[in-house]
Amino acid sequence: MGGERKVYTLAEVSQHNHAKDCWLVIEGKVFDVTKFLEDHPGGDDVLLSSTGKDATDDFEDVGHSSSARAMMDEFYVGDIDTSTIPSKRKYTPPKQPHYEQDRTSEFVIKLLQFLVPLLILGLAFGVRSYTKTPASS
Repeated sequence: MGGERKVYTLAEVSQHNHAKDCWLVIEGKVFDVTKFLEDHPGGDDVLLSSTGKDATDDFEDVGHSSSARAMMDEFYVGDIDTSTIPSKRKYTPPKQPHYEQDRTSEFVIKLLQFLVPLLILGLAFGVRSYTKTPASS
């Protein structure tokens, strides 16, 4: 890693996105991992899916060992021009339909107005049939 460091734009790095030429951006550095694709424990698809973007989060989420981090030095090719990386977008949850408490209580009242009389009627018939003694012959 001696001498003048080459600085790449994300557009330049993004062109290296296939199995014969694979570059990744991790922690502001650019790595040519083409030779490592076959040896990567997670498979080459994991690396290929991280091309064309800042793959720092993908790399950190896995929890790589210190030996894996040390191994990265041999694949280093330069730095990334951070001004070419789009800023991270904050997650905005989808809009939920407005919950109207007033309408919900109205529905519950109407439901109870229907069910309570049915319950009383059912109880009346149940008590009547239970207390009714069979007629003697």
